[in-house]
Parts: sequence; C-alpha cells; structure tokens
Amino acid sequence: MKRYLSLAIVLLLLASSSSSAAEKTKHVLLLGIDGCRFDALTKANTPNLDKLRASGIYSPTALILGDRYKKNDTVSGPGWGSINTGVWADKHNVQDNGFKEPKFDKYPHFFHWVKQGMPTAKTVSIINWTPIAQYMVSSADVSIDTKKGTSYAEADDDAEAAAVAEIAQEENPKAMMLYFGEVDEAGHAHGFHPTVPQYIAAIEHVDALVGSVLEAIEKRTDQEWLIVVTSDHGGAGKGHGGGHNNPDILNSFLIVSGEGAQRGKFDQQVYIVDAVPTLLTYLGVKIDDAWELDGHAVGLK
Repeated sequence: MKRYLSLAIVLLLLASSSSSAAEKTKHVLLLGIDGCRFDALTKANTPNLDKLRASGIYSPTALILGDRYKKNDTVSGPGWGSINTGVWADKHNVQDNGFKEPKFDKYPHFFHWVKQGMPTAKTVSIINWTPIAQYMVSSADVSIDTKKGTSYAEADDDAEAAAVAEIAQEENPKAMMLYFGEVDEAGHAHGFHPTVPQYIAAIEHVDALVGSVLEAIEKRTDQEWLIVVTSDHGGAGKGHGGGHNNPDILNSFLIVSGEGAQRGKFDQQVYIVDAVPTLLTYLGVKIDDAWELDGHAVGLK
C-alpha cells in the first residue's frame, strides 16, 4: 500500500511541477544598443550579453538596409524606425534624423500591435534618445526618457537600468523596449572600432547595466522572457552616415535569446526589421498581412 501511495505522491509532484511550468506567462524585451559593432562587442568583456548569446541564436551580420529599399541614410532615425516598426524607411518615411514627415500612424511602433492583440497588456518604453519617445513610441503605458543633457552620458543609461529594475517588479510589463545610447556617443567622440579603449569601455558599461536588467527579469520566476538585442548601425572612424557600401556600418547584429529561442548561429541572412515580427510571434500575436511588415519571425523554436 505504501508503495502505491509513494507512487501517487511522485505523480502528484510531477503534475504540480508541470502545471507550474505551464503557468509561466510570456513577455518580451527589445534591447537596443545604439552604434554597437559586433566585432567590438565580442572583444569587450561582456558576460551578460555573452550569456544572452549563449542562451539563444545570433547573427553578427544583421543588415540595417533591406533588399527593396536602400536610399535612407545610415543613421539612427531610420535605424530605430525600422527596428521598432518592422518596416523599412520607404514605409515609415524616416530618411535621416530630421523626421520631416514620419508615417508612424500607418506603420506604428510594435506596442500598437501588442495592444491590439492583448488590450490589457502593459507596455513600457525606456530610452534616452528623445526622438524615439517623441515620434516613434505609441500605445505605451509607460514611456520614460532619461536624457538629461546634450550628450548621452553614462548616467542616462544608468537611470534606464534602474527604471527597468523597478518597473519589472511593480508594473508587470508584457512588452518592453529599452535603448542605451552611450556606445554611439563614445564612437562619435573617439571612434567606432574594437581598438578604441573608450568605445570598448562604453560597451562594457552597458553590459553591466544589461546584467542588472536580467537580474530584475529573472526574479519573476512566473514569467518566460524572450529578449531580442540589436543595434541601428555600426560605424567607421567617428561616424556612420553615408555608409551604404561600408560593411562596418551596414552590419548590425541580432540576438534572439530565451527559452523560446533556438540555439547557435543563424545560417540565413537576417535584418533589423526581423525583431518586431519575432517578438510578436513569440507573444502569440497573429500578424496580419495588412500591416505590411517587411521583417519575418526568426530564431524561434
């Protein structure tokens, strides 16, 4: 009798464990590091970004321009416009950093589609490049711009990481977008290259902040997160404009990390516009052809 009772207890515990795993809710984080070259990322001491890469799938050559349209400048406006919407610049119409006639009403920030599919979902944007908050972000329950001065100081990125740590615990976000700006600032000031100490130092500082973000997320044991990491462009010398024929500028990177991600290295070409459909697909948001997304879901199990 005791043997059968013990077996029943084991089966009950297994069922309970399975139920707990099934109860985990899905959440997503789009993590942007402005102006970050992948070759510099791999040279820097980045244990937290290395951890994300090891627990997912990555590409060191995610292109910032598409096959159909290549006329926009290789700067932050078009880059983050494409990353946050999943469409190229001929659609969202941000051709440079001027934002003259953006079309984010027709091709909105991915939070819009999250909200359409999940009206009660909490969405959070924390950035320190003001045009993202001013022009791109929509359908955000929380939108924070930590930019204080005229340059992207470490303090601005520090403030972002602190905000994420608080919000992840208190607000229970379904979808977050987090942007770090200091790597791009270091590139413009000192040079975009793995041999530039200040550029490497900025990447390492951001990695430490990523660690605090991961720590906050991992405390939520009832949640399963998919984290997509990318950048809007690379760099050469102290700039990145007009880089249409320069691989050091055209190549960004894409990391898709989490329990729901594949492992290894992409064997196909991926693009920065693939971030949004990947996040939406993971959340279970059905993508409508009418949205005209240029990207595709990549790297998911």
